[in-house]
Amino acid sequence: MFSLFLALGLILSTQASCARDAAAFDITSVTRFEVPWAMAFLPDGRLLVSEMGGKLKLFDPQDKTSGEVTGLPDVDEGGQGGMGDIVLHPDFAANRLLYFSYVEAGEGDTRGAVVARARLELEGEGGRLVDTEILWRQAPKVSGHGHYSHRIAFGPQGYLWISSGERQKFDPAQDMDGNLGKIIRLRDDGSLPPDNPFHAQGGVAAQVWSLGHRNVLGLAFDPEGRLWEVEMGPKGGDELNLVTRGANYGYPVVSDGDHYDGREIPDHATRPEFAAPAVVWNPVISPSSLMFYSGEAFPAWQGSAFIGGLSSQSLVRVVIDGESAREAERFALDRRIRAVAQGPDGALWLLEDGRRGAGHLLKLTPAKAD
Repeated sequence: MFSLFLALGLILSTQASCARDAAAFDITSVTRFEVPWAMAFLPDGRLLVSEMGGKLKLFDPQDKTSGEVTGLPDVDEGGQGGMGDIVLHPDFAANRLLYFSYVEAGEGDTRGAVVARARLELEGEGGRLVDTEILWRQAPKVSGHGHYSHRIAFGPQGYLWISSGERQKFDPAQDMDGNLGKIIRLRDDGSLPPDNPFHAQGGVAAQVWSLGHRNVLGLAFDPEGRLWEVEMGPKGGDELNLVTRGANYGYPVVSDGDHYDGREIPDHATRPEFAAPAVVWNPVISPSSLMFYSGEAFPAWQGSAFIGGLSSQSLVRVVIDGESAREAERFALDRRIRAVAQGPDGALWLLEDGRRGAGHLLKLTPAKAD
């Protein structure tokens, strides 16, 4: 039996106990941020947190001090867009390179996601970004404020992977003249690997690894080096997919959900030529993020994937078995979870979505024995 007890009336010291079989944990609310979106631990144990309004914060979990990292470019905030993901270069300890995504304005009423890198210089409780380079842009820029995706990951071979949402425009996910609705694979300097599946087509198609995606908000490699993504479906049909070279995942031609205006979309089963999802959620969980756990704090969870849930207000644990996957358990947290990360000590850290005035940074640790 799964149970969750949230202490009421506490802000910075919220405690909870959660147990389902042997997986018991306590939750502590450590601090708060203003509409946070992503986080990344530095080698010294401090935590970088991006805020959608265009700020990058540096937080020390040990002494609870917080500062700001300056030098960010102008960010176009609105709807689902603003400052986005933050990821350290695999050789960060030597080169100090931080990769980040954000939304920039275009001509007229258009905008699109950008991925850039800069060198992080730490100074006291904060720091600054210097030598910023833009490595990738969504193309084309379009109107609206949704489905940027712009999650970033580094793979075992050092390639840079980017999720590019279809920007609520549907058909671009199948259009190889643009990079919307795609998974992108680049070298760490933004250049194009010649073995990308559509490299011979040239243009933005040369960036593409897979297509037919909607709004990919989680992108992570499992312990075996395979890339997985989790994306929001339309009205129903959230998906977890194993990402393979050159595959087409079918959106908007197929989906296990339907359009919000009531129009039906054929299910995946009707079109076997498209790659089928490993897991489908209907009702949806509204996935926000994806990570694989490898820590010692929760030995039973090693190798599991964790997905933050927005509308489901949950943390979802998924077990991977080769190319198959299944939901193993779901922890109802009564909070919209925006991001999940593993801390240096193996604890799980969660960012609560801040759109409703919350924005707590939560720490999950093994439950203390009675």
